[in-house]
Amino acid sequence: MTALAAAAVLVFTAAQLPTAGSAAAPALTALDANEIQFSYDKLRADFYKKTDAQSIVDGARAELEREMHTAGVKSNLPPIFASEDTAKTAKAVSHEVDLATRASKGKINPHLLAYAAISGMLNSVHDKYTVFLNPKEYAALNQGLDGGSFAGTGIVIQIDETTKLVDVSNVVPDGPADKAGIQQDDVITAIDGVSTKGMTLQQASSHLRGKAGTVVRLSIERDGKLLDQTVSVTRAEIHELSVYDKMLPGKIGYVELTVFGRDTGAELTRALDRLQQEGARAIVMDLRDNGGGYLAAALDVSSKFIASGPIVSVESRASQVTTYEAEDTAIPPLPLAVLVNAHTASASEITSGAIQDSGVGTIIGTKTFGKGVVQEILPLPDGSAIKITDARYLTPRNRDINHLGIMPDILIDENKNPHYGSVEKDSQLARAVQYLNDKIAHTEAAPGSTTQQ
Repeated sequence: MTALAAAAVLVFTAAQLPTAGSAAAPALTALDANEIQFSYDKLRADFYKKTDAQSIVDGARAELEREMHTAGVKSNLPPIFASEDTAKTAKAVSHEVDLATRASKGKINPHLLAYAAISGMLNSVHDKYTVFLNPKEYAALNQGLDGGSFAGTGIVIQIDETTKLVDVSNVVPDGPADKAGIQQDDVITAIDGVSTKGMTLQQASSHLRGKAGTVVRLSIERDGKLLDQTVSVTRAEIHELSVYDKMLPGKIGYVELTVFGRDTGAELTRALDRLQQEGARAIVMDLRDNGGGYLAAALDVSSKFIASGPIVSVESRASQVTTYEAEDTAIPPLPLAVLVNAHTASASEITSGAIQDSGVGTIIGTKTFGKGVVQEILPLPDGSAIKITDARYLTPRNRDINHLGIMPDILIDENKNPHYGSVEKDSQLARAVQYLNDKIAHTEAAPGSTTQQ
């Protein structure tokens, strides 16, 4: 999980990086040296626990030797001696990279050795969330949080374990499939005449995706009956959503959050607006398998249900505590159930803990993952980044859930091969719907309430 936003700290001058295998590659560019210095400084200053300078440089040396061993290069690097002079210590690490480069005799790109040194420094604090991200890993993280784009139909699919056919679990609003009339819970029996029976998710996705502007023809079974004609869907560019919504029987609104990304708060606002316009009497928010994301997104999501008061407190290494309050964007109160499981983590736990502590909703499922620390992501000029745990967080009632998780108010295990969002095939969702229906019935039967005859 990141801090309020990924920290865009670009303090270096861009430089042309050497290419792998270049015979004329310099021992160490100024860019590499600056990235080593920056990473060392930020780790010493920002990591949420006290760090030891010697352990950090030992970590850099160990990773350099591992990289050399992997490349078949004999390593005999001298020890690095740290001091409280951060500039001098970082320069010593850069010198070690120079020595490793010369020892490799061109077998290892010095830029990759600089990466190894940075990675070793971060690994030295033995925190699995404090890591170095190469450009590919950092790009993948950003895509996971902020969503990517692809040409396709705008259908979210899953495989029915009984029929082995492709089920439509959700449809992107205003996407190609939505415009063509595809509905949630439809069954796709064939794609362009090819039966989907026995297809894997990957195979079905490859058939559904394609060049924007091309047409795919789907055979659809709806409510147990095959539609008379195939449905033609014109593929278009689709932006991956982080929030999916639909109306369950009994006017129970269902929202599934896949990640706490850049646009999650705005997407949730639109989803809740749709459900309210359709007359939702209660809400299920599904945070199962949601590994978290941005703290800012957790505040946005929590604030849709918590009208006022604290959402989370963040405590830094210096014991400085910052408390974030609700943003005054809450929807009118509705009965709320939040689904969680062992993979509900980080920003998902901030939201779950805030809702549980504030009493505005009921947590249902199994104990959550237990990630109660916060990371900052610091991009480096060459497209890589460092991720450092810089604080821990506490729920509104000052609970530290790190390694402990959040215990649901109603404990119920998942059934085997659940279809999230399907009341008939998802025991946890069925329990949430039962709870909400009981709560609605109790409210309507309470003295002073009125019902239309």
